[in-house]
This record gives sequence, structure tokens and C-alpha cells, in this order.
Amino acid sequence: MGSQEVKVSRRLAAIFAADVAAYSRHMEQDEAGTIQSLTAHREVMDRLIAEHGGRIANTAGDSVLAEFPSAVDAVRCAIQVQEALAAANLANPEERQLQFRIGLHVGDVMRRDGDLLGAGVNIASRLESIAEPGGICLSEVTYGHVRKNLPLTYSDLGPQRIKNMEEPIRAYALKASLFARVGVEATKPPPLPERPSIAVMPFTNMSGDPEQEYFADGMAEDIITGLARLKWLFVIARNSTFTYKGKAVDVRQVARDLGVRYVLEGSVRASGRRIRITGQLIDAETGKHIWAEKYDRQLDDIFAVQDEITESVVAAIEPHIYAEEGFRAQSKPPESLDAWGFVIRALSLVFRVSRSGNAEAQRLAREAILLDPSYARAYAVLAWAVMWQGHCFWSEDAQASYSEALQYAEKSISLDTSEPWGRTTLCHILSARGQHEQALHEAGVALRLNPNFALAHTIYGWALLRSGRFEEAVAETGKALRISPNDDFAGFYSAIHGLTLLGAQRFEEALPHIRRSVSSMPEFFGNWRTLASCCGHLGLTDEARAAVARAETIRPGITLAMARKHLWDYAHRDIFVEGLRKAGVPE
Repeated sequence: MGSQEVKVSRRLAAIFAADVAAYSRHMEQDEAGTIQSLTAHREVMDRLIAEHGGRIANTAGDSVLAEFPSAVDAVRCAIQVQEALAAANLANPEERQLQFRIGLHVGDVMRRDGDLLGAGVNIASRLESIAEPGGICLSEVTYGHVRKNLPLTYSDLGPQRIKNMEEPIRAYALKASLFARVGVEATKPPPLPERPSIAVMPFTNMSGDPEQEYFADGMAEDIITGLARLKWLFVIARNSTFTYKGKAVDVRQVARDLGVRYVLEGSVRASGRRIRITGQLIDAETGKHIWAEKYDRQLDDIFAVQDEITESVVAAIEPHIYAEEGFRAQSKPPESLDAWGFVIRALSLVFRVSRSGNAEAQRLAREAILLDPSYARAYAVLAWAVMWQGHCFWSEDAQASYSEALQYAEKSISLDTSEPWGRTTLCHILSARGQHEQALHEAGVALRLNPNFALAHTIYGWALLRSGRFEEAVAETGKALRISPNDDFAGFYSAIHGLTLLGAQRFEEALPHIRRSVSSMPEFFGNWRTLASCCGHLGLTDEARAAVARAETIRPGITLAMARKHLWDYAHRDIFVEGLRKAGVPE
């Protein structure tokens, strides 16, 4: 009699292959600890695979093979897995941190007795082997399925040779460092606000000249600023919408991710002294184009065009308010378009936690001031950059940086009393000096001028924390995260939100925000110190000590006395220091 025939079925699937980087080395160094960590990591991975509709097929040692009916679900799952495991690793010493590599491919698979077989599996496994530890590697087929639905930053790795495959496979990577920022992609979308809401996407530079890129960015930036002055309109911050810059996106997906009803898209084409600007307003729920317009103007007329576009958007969303108030964008344009361009470029740098980027932002702002000494926004951006330099201890004398920044902030306000950047920076400087009431007044004015200015909400919350109004502080810093969920500066927003929650002694709520802040800003010692304090309060001894050790590598000499001096007159000082004491920081 012949052997019993084994049933084999074929189908198309998204294949997920994962294993632990340097697993053998981990096992040699600490077999029991590695198995314990692997078990904990596998519990997280298995749960997330199930939650995203996946099915685990093959497992052996440290490897996992699963299939998904959707490429988007597979990539979302992989991102959440890497985020969750990165957070879990914070609680472990570096030598015990296990990092999975994940490969993803969409292809034909065979299923036999629950196992997956075939060329598609081989490709996913090969992609997993070339992924960086803690990273994700996609095949070109997978990339084609997800690039529009998941507008992330993909790195083209070029053609890759696959064993037993005649033709090379093109591969794309998602870096581990991105996962702290893109977690919003895999979480539940925020609900629509009660008031009308809009996201202004980066305008496309159609000129073919990279030097004109700042010009397109400036158009979107100024329209956001103009719209944000309307208290009845919920406007997503620039830094969140600009994370989609240069990517092919699905407007409906963007709207779901950001929690808005309307999306404004546009393009800019400059030729000589002529410029053409197009704009279209889309109801993202229906996909209907509510409004579209084309403007052909002389370059010198750019600010009038900006006002026309802003007015048209407002009129399309809320005609009766437009008619009643006769809205005009209120920002004062600089006398020189070149100065404006310098400031737009500087704005793209000041949000980065980068010493060299900060220095370049200062240089650009100073160039703008040389060209147009009456340009308030240039002084305001310079004030923030100089203050941030002191805050990050990139200057020899932090207090001198704060004093210099104060002069620039006051100068910006003297030139334009409606300049929210200047008032926001002034708030932070006054708050740092213990002048709490004056600081809160400046932030209040900034938010009356621009209710959707995420940075102002964060700085206002920070000032409220220092003055002892803890719950109000939590509410304000929470607004910043809601307004600008994809911000390049979201690590800073998370850090201060976590700090306000710590000040309110809501330690468990604070922890995930603080963990995210150290992932986004790993070179800033203050966030590690905050993590140590929070973990100290929660009794997470190992994680607290690891955070203290990391802070020491960045700025040695952390003591309780130093922390008391740094937090001198702030209302949350004793709570913060007590957490550090529990974390083992010496007196």
C-alpha cells in the first residue's frame, strides 16, 4: 500500500518572517536569561500577530513565520511588534536586549499540515536576514502594496540576491529609529473634533529646481499659520503634515491618521518672475473636491495669493463665518521674499534635536535679519534656536544663551505684537527664571493669536507645571500631542506631557510617554533623567538604573543635589527628586 497522500493547498499571502539577531551569542552568554527574554518577547509578538489577523505557521527556536491576508496588516503588525519590543527592552540591561529582524514578502505559498512552504517563504526569510536588528525589510512587491496606504520613510536597498532564485529581488527597509515616530500609523485613529478640522499638506514643487523647494514649503506654512488663527477651526500642525512630504499618499488615509475632515493639497511652479499656484480642498470622508483654484501671478504678489487661497479655503468650509468676519490672513509678510525663504528653511531645522541643525537654523535666521531687519518671525525663530541651544547644553553657558534668546524674543514682539513664536519662547525663558505669572500671560497671548500652535500648548503646559497647576499642565501638553501627532518634535511633546503627568503623580500614565521621548530623543539626557524618576516611583528598579546609567554617559555627575539646583523653584521639584532617590541616584 502506498503512503497516505499529504494535502497541499496554495494561496497568495503576505509572509512575515522574524528571528533574533545574534541569538547564538546571547545563548552563549546567558542561556537562562535569553530564554526568559525570548519567551516574554514571543508573547508580545504572538498577541500582535493575532490582533492584526495573522496566523503563525512555523516556529523553531528564535524564528517565527506567519501569514497575513493583507500586506498593510502585515506591515502594521511588524511596526507595532518592533515598537513594543523596543519599549520592553528599555527595562533590560543592554547585553540582555533581544532585537528581532523582520522580513516581509507578498507571494504564493503552499500550506501543508499547518506549515508554510515555497519560494515566497524563502524570499521573506532572506529579507529578514538582511534587515537591521530591530528593523524591517520589505520586498518590492510588498512595498508596492503599502507605499500609498502607509506613507512612511522607506530606504531603497537595491536588488538582493536570493538563494535558488534566478532574478534578484529589490528590497526596501524601515529603520528601527523610525518606529517611535510612526506608532500613530498602527494605533486607533483619533476621533474627528467637534469643530471643522483641516490638514494642509506640503505643497509640491513643480519647478524642477530643488532651490525652489523652500518656496513651496513656505506657501503651506503660511496658509497653516493663517488658518490656525481661526479659533473655530481645528488645524493640524505643520510638522505633522510635513512628515508626508515627498510621498505618494492617499488623502483619505491621511485624514484618518490625523483625525480631520478636510485636506488641502497644492503645488507651486515658478518660472522667472512668474509663479503658478494651484490648490484643492477635499472632503476626505467622501473624497469630493469642494474647491479648486489656479493662480498665475507675478512673484512679487505671492503674499496676496496666499491670502486669497486662505480666504477661499475658509469660505468653502464655513461660508457664513467668512461672510460675517471678512477674514484676511493677519500675518505680516517680510519686505524681502529672500528673507522669508531663509526663515522657512530655518523652521525646518529648529525642530530637530541636532546640534549642527540648530547651528544652521541660527545662521539662516541671522541671514534673514540682515536682509530684512524688520522681520519679526526671523527674530522669533532665532530666539527659539538660541534658547534650545542652551536647553540642550550645546553652549558653554546655558544662562547666557537664555539671556541672548530673551533679547531676540522681545525684539520680535516689539516688531509684531501678534508674533506667537516670540511670545512662546518668551514664556519658556520667563518660566525657567521662576517668573511664572508673566510666563503664563505670554503663553496665553500666543494661544489667543494661534490656538492650534502645538509648541505653544507644550510650553504653556510646562510653565503651568512649574507653577504648581499640575492638572491644567497635563491638559495643555495633551493638546499638543493631539494637534500634532506626527510631529518631528513629537519626542519633545511626549517628554513634557510625561513630565506633567509625573508632576501630577500619575506615574503609570506618564511612563509610556516618557519611554517614547527617550526613543525619539536618545541623546538628550533630561529625558533619561525623567524616565529614571518615573521608574523610581513605580518600583521599576532595573529600568530606573539603566536610565540613570544612560543619562550619565551623556552628561556625567547626576546627583540629587544637582537635580534640586536645576529645578530650584519649580513646584514639581520634590516629586521629581524623590523619584531619582528611589532610582538610586546619590545625594
